[in-house]
Amino acid sequence: MPQLKLQGVEVNDICKISIDMIQEMQELLECPKNYFTLECTSSTYIMEGEIIKTYPIVEVAWFDRGQKVQDAMAKIITKYIHSAGYKDVDVIFSILEENRYYENGKHF
Repeated sequence: MPQLKLQGVEVNDICKISIDMIQEMQELLECPKNYFTLECTSSTYIMEGEIIKTYPIVEVAWFDRGQKVQDAMAKIITKYIHSAGYKDVDVIFSILEENRYYENGKHF
């Protein structure tokens, strides 16, 4: 945990930034690297009857760590998406509740 779903970012671009980005996030959150998952989702965006290319959207599902840490996490993600050549990026956080998150049948 956390789980990042990335849309509007090329898979190869995610691969290029993933090691350093996860390292920096891991240092911020003080948790093992294997707690992080990155998923590249493919979406087709349509505007006014035309298929368009959109800017990156990163959805982060995680346990609440407070506003200060969340702000720092958003800055890390934004920095690395920008470094991959994307001008704009949206980062959206979804807060998971420990008693509603199960791993192997047991909640946190």
